[in-house]
Amino acid sequence: MMCATTGEPSRRQVYQMFDRIAGRYDLLNHLLSAGFDRRWRKRVASLLPPGDKLHVLDLACGTGDQLIALAGSGQVVRGVGLDLAEQMLAIGREKISQRGFEQILSLQTGDAENLPFEQNGFDVVTIAFGIRNMTDVSRSLSEMWRVLKPGGRVLVLEFSIPRRRIVRGPYLFYLRHVLPRLGALISGDSTAYRYLNETIETFPHGEAFCRVMRDAGFTGVSATPLTAGIVSIYRGDKP
Repeated sequence: MMCATTGEPSRRQVYQMFDRIAGRYDLLNHLLSAGFDRRWRKRVASLLPPGDKLHVLDLACGTGDQLIALAGSGQVVRGVGLDLAEQMLAIGREKISQRGFEQILSLQTGDAENLPFEQNGFDVVTIAFGIRNMTDVSRSLSEMWRVLKPGGRVLVLEFSIPRRRIVRGPYLFYLRHVLPRLGALISGDSTAYRYLNETIETFPHGEAFCRVMRDAGFTGVSATPLTAGIVSIYRGDKP
């Protein structure tokens, strides 16, 4: 759920950071989101298009939670997860095996801005809390569009800023002051959560991100705020 902002550690260094905290990454996600991250990922899975033989691609897949949630829908016949952090992927492979999904799910090292797949190969592409990690968001979306089949769907789960002032104030205080300290204490890495609030506050959300998706060629684009607007699911289809 983290990334560095412009002028901070390079993208390669960020993924090395993910590897350093891989062993406690899931614990931190569940703790710092008060368990809501599981619900958000299941909500993404509920937005899969009709069909029970879907081929799905999950980008910045980390330890595989979003891909596992997609498989749990019963609609996925093949799922691939892609990430640059190999230690995260190793944990994800163990989780996939424990849940009996190894016949349909696989994880591999790769870059979401240069996808190692042919065009028109997937029914669905998802990315959960990873689009902010991209150095070139438009390129990443264009790559998603390229590998989707005509009629395919992209689903993006990302943090956003609540519109209601009564929620926004406490939320920003938590992001700026509580979460970085708690994340550093539990992860043992003082830099790991330092940039989270900056990326959330500066990344386009709501209609602004919908415009970015439309510019990449997606149609029927929509944003669905969840949990008072602290996260949003963005949906778009390839004509």
